[in-house]
Parts: sequence; C-alpha cells; structure tokens
Amino acid sequence: MRRTLRLALIAASLVASTAFASPTNPQNGVEYVTLAAPQPVQATGKKVEVVEFFAYHCPACFALEPGLNAWVKKQGDNIVLRRVHLPFQGPNDPEAHLFLTLEAMGKLDEMHSKIFHAVHVQRVRLMKDEQIIDWVSKNGIDRAKFLEVWNSFSVMTKLRRLPQVSNAYQVSGTPTIIIDGKYQTSPGQVADKLKMKDGKQIMDASFQVLDALVAKAAKTK
Repeated sequence: MRRTLRLALIAASLVASTAFASPTNPQNGVEYVTLAAPQPVQATGKKVEVVEFFAYHCPACFALEPGLNAWVKKQGDNIVLRRVHLPFQGPNDPEAHLFLTLEAMGKLDEMHSKIFHAVHVQRVRLMKDEQIIDWVSKNGIDRAKFLEVWNSFSVMTKLRRLPQVSNAYQVSGTPTIIIDGKYQTSPGQVADKLKMKDGKQIMDASFQVLDALVAKAAKTK
C-alpha cells in the first residue's frame, strides 16, 4: 500500500515537472529567471520593454536576428525593443563602440544587418578600432563624421558605462533577453532546460517564452 502510494506520488511529480517545463507556460528558474534587482525601464504607458543583449561576432545572435525581427513586428505596439551590445572586450570594446556610434548618428537601422552580414557571411574582421573605421568608410558612412561621433563625449561615456549596465542585468553571455527589466531568458537557457537540440525548435520555443513573459509583464501595467 505504502509502496504503491509512493510510486503514485513519484509519477505525479514527474507529470507535474513535465507540465511545468513548457515554453508556453514558462516557470521561474526553468525557462527564465527573475532578476534579484529589477532595473528601471524606458518604455512608457502599457508597452513592455524588451532588451536584447547581443554581440556582432556572436553566431547565436546572428541566427536569432531574423526571428527576433519577425517577433518584434508581430508584437507591434505591445513592446519596445532596445538593444545593448555586450562589451566582451571591456570598457573600450570596439564592436560596442561601433554600435553606439551608429546609434548616435541615426544610422543603426541602415547598418545593423549589414554588419551581421559582413561578419558572419563575408567573414570580415571587425574586432579592432582600425578594422571598424576602415569598413564603415567603405560602406557609405562619412569617415570624418563617423570619427567625430566615435570620439564624442556622449558616446565614450555610454561605452564606458556598458560593463556596469551588463552587471546590473546580470548578463554574461549573448544573446540574452530581458523583459520588463526583471525577467531574463535566452535561447541557450530554453534549450538547456527543455533538453532541445534542434535549432528551429529552440527558436520557436524561445519566442513562445518571450510571448508568455510579455503577457505576464503586461498584466502589471
């Protein structure tokens, strides 16, 4: 009798665990984690802020990009997307410097996908200042104007603050996505917790997790 009861409880526990490990019903500590210190958001009204921590040299970020763009379009007015380039090389990270400079110039929408294509398809090295400056000057950006913004006080200040920003969000790898300043997830975490290896399944599950977290955050607006 006791053995039967114990086996029944174990079986029920396994069923519950399987049910909880679902991208459409993500659980804290499984498909996402809640930050110990939630961060302020820039989104206003009922919109949910989504922050993508990425890096131009990151293959997973390149793989995520088309799906993320489609997901952002699908979400529409529900969200505001903000990108942060993780400073892998420290407070003077050249790739992050490139991102912030283009953002300040209003050229990010024009150049963002071109940079990914250059790095991952054309195999262009953009890991040093001189490589970046040479590349942008050959791809439609005025060299003098770029250098002016590149060396500006506002860009340099933002660049040197990036390690503090990534530490505040507890981000150490890319791509990592933060929902509403408090929920952190990533395709890697989703794949690991749900025991997935197929790339398409991982991406589909990741966006289901994001859908659920956006809906969860929207309820508090």
